Amino acid sequence: MRLISLLFVATLAASAAKANESAYSDRNLDACKTLSQEDEGPSITLECAGYKGFPVYFKEGDLRQSQAYGPISKAYLDEAFESFGPFNHTNAKIEWRIAAGKPVATIVRWFVSDPETTSDTDTRYGQVLVVSTIATAENPESCVVGYIDALENKDANALARTVADEEAHDFACGISEPQWHGSRGKLAGEPMRHLPGTAE
Repeated sequence: MRLISLLFVATLAASAAKANESAYSDRNLDACKTLSQEDEGPSITLECAGYKGFPVYFKEGDLRQSQAYGPISKAYLDEAFESFGPFNHTNAKIEWRIAAGKPVATIVRWFVSDPETTSDTDTRYGQVLVVSTIATAENPESCVVGYIDALENKDANALARTVADEEAHDFACGISEPQWHGSRGKLAGEPMRHLPGTAE
């Protein structure tokens, strides 16, 4: 009986040791490489430094931003755009969830403007934590996994990490649908998304 108990404790310890961890990077738009830029829109696509060689692809168009992570395919680089309907911008800090030494998901805070209060002098923002997959050479797609309203959930960061750890590894871009997790308030905004091969 004691041997069984010791084995159980050892299993729990091994499981805890393998728990995902977080690493952080700061996106610096001034240091990013411009991949494309259009005056009409205007719109821009940048390649930025991320975590240990995993790039961050930043897009902006019509005062809305989108980000993808890892070695995405040309189709995703050219066509993918996931953002919110209202004007928005992303936080520069990126949280990378690491499993067995490899990044498996990202968490980024989005600031989503409230159209009813947006003006030149006064804009109210919602805040949404966006969990995304990270592309790999075998699966060159990066997309949004889930959303957490950071203003409505006291444990928003912990909830986002749970979503990243439990859902990102088998999330199929263009097939699986990203979901809201926890409470959602009226300032969270409505997501908008277009991925290659989808009707949206």
